[in-house]
Amino acid sequence: MPVYEYLCDSCGPFEALAPMSKFADPCDCPDCAATAPRIMMTAPHVSGVSSSTRHAHETNERASDSPKKLSSHGPGCGCCSGGHKKKSKTLYRPDGSKSFPTKRPWMISH
Repeated sequence: MPVYEYLCDSCGPFEALAPMSKFADPCDCPDCAATAPRIMMTAPHVSGVSSSTRHAHETNERASDSPKKLSSHGPGCGCCSGGHKKKSKTLYRPDGSKSFPTKRPWMISH
């Protein structure tokens, strides 16, 4: 059962166990027995989530236009960051025109 926080007007804040189905219900103060409403003083504890579930949540929360992480090996990695350039498949002719020999033949470049 989760632990919820409540605020008694005369005694102050306290914590109590309650089933999830009763998360919004008030609780009686253990000191004075007055009815106290539920409050949220601290952030929920979510560190018990597995790394795969946490990664899935992070992926879902990321904006679709946010930049993607380029290198998984860290800065200066020679295999996947700016260590070397990929050879261009564009063919440049002496007259300045370009050709793409591996692309679709009906594509025209300017």
